[in-house]
Amino acid sequence: MGIIKAKKIVHEYIRRDEDGNVESIQTALDHVSLDVREGDFIAILGHNGSGKSTLAKHINALLVPSEGTLWVDGYETGRPEHVWEVRKRAGMVFQNPDNQIVAGVVEEDVGFGPENMGVPTEEIWKRVARSLEAVGMLSYRSGSPNRLSGGQKQRVAIAGVMAMEPKCIVLDEPTAMLDPMGRKEVLEAVHRLNREKGVTVILITHYMEEVVDADWVYVMDQGRIVMQGNPRTIFSQVDTLRGYRLDVPQITMLAYQLQQAGLPISPGILTKEELTEELLKICQL
Repeated sequence: MGIIKAKKIVHEYIRRDEDGNVESIQTALDHVSLDVREGDFIAILGHNGSGKSTLAKHINALLVPSEGTLWVDGYETGRPEHVWEVRKRAGMVFQNPDNQIVAGVVEEDVGFGPENMGVPTEEIWKRVARSLEAVGMLSYRSGSPNRLSGGQKQRVAIAGVMAMEPKCIVLDEPTAMLDPMGRKEVLEAVHRLNREKGVTVILITHYMEEVVDADWVYVMDQGRIVMQGNPRTIFSQVDTLRGYRLDVPQITMLAYQLQQAGLPISPGILTKEELTEELLKICQL
């Protein structure tokens, strides 16, 4: 079993009237199964309403399945006695960093989580320093979060989760409110944690370029996983992705259009370097 394993989980949002009678039932997750290996970088794609954010909340036990089972490091999220262990192992980073920053000093904010876990004071400060260093924010430890940019705030939010030393971090569209520079800062920090610390990363996003370096990609639509594979496999299926109202990275789209125009270009081009190499080969023919 991987660090995250879901078996046919269903989640229904039930709307009731003032008398408690059911008015409507919306199925947000429809028999979703996945298996995430420890240390992997996983991306989950989908348009708005596809169920990807609902799935993210299940991994942190903010929601529990209506049907099916989800395990985090062997702990079942639907069992109340396991919730604390689940949340120690799977940290959550949300879209708006202001919703997670609670203190007036950066280092105090990062230490808030471990303090609530009962970690000894000396160990807390060690974790704070390690976490801020890991996301490139150590020099800001004594400053106010209110004076940071959006990307810097999000990195502090990630450091706050890291200080609790989870095995997995779930990021629910963490760059949606950031400018391009902020997006770049946050993604670099997350990849560094995955690469150097071995932290399992589950990235929920609608930015295709953020998916290129993932180990595995899940595509969701109407509460179901409709595609999965490595980025090259997923992005080589341009028309299928369009059918699910999703784009592909700009370079991939350019390569696809050149291929449709008759040039012998390999499917699933992901980077400028790969496209340049393909074009040079054609020039040498």
